[in-house]
Amino acid sequence: MTGIGRVLVIVYAVMALAATGRSFVQIFRQFDEAPLAYALSALAAAVYVLATLALVLAKRSGWYTIAWIAIVFELTGVIVVGALSVFLPDLFPHDTVWSMFGRGYLFIPLVLPVFGIWWLRTHRPARSVQVGERTEVTA
Repeated sequence: MTGIGRVLVIVYAVMALAATGRSFVQIFRQFDEAPLAYALSALAAAVYVLATLALVLAKRSGWYTIAWIAIVFELTGVIVVGALSVFLPDLFPHDTVWSMFGRGYLFIPLVLPVFGIWWLRTHRPARSVQVGERTEVTA
């Protein structure tokens, strides 16, 4: 992986570390104050870890699909949690990673999956096709 793909993976890795650290501290210190918010932060952390790993391994069988699932789930999560935090703020007495569409993370949670989807669409892995006694690689 080179260029923009490498940058994408680095940003995902940073988000994975940030979300994991945040959710660990929130759950350890104040879980009883906002269990839904803190559980969603932990879910977001797990999704960022999975997306990072899947993007790194996207050329391997099955990982490209896992990357798609993780990133679409991430986009859905940030939109749903973002909207709920705006329209039903009582559900989230404390912020999550995806609250207010990722405002606490400079809206990176909202923008990152869009770039991830773009990258996946433009970097499909080649497929190997067995033709007779030779293997051909197709796009």
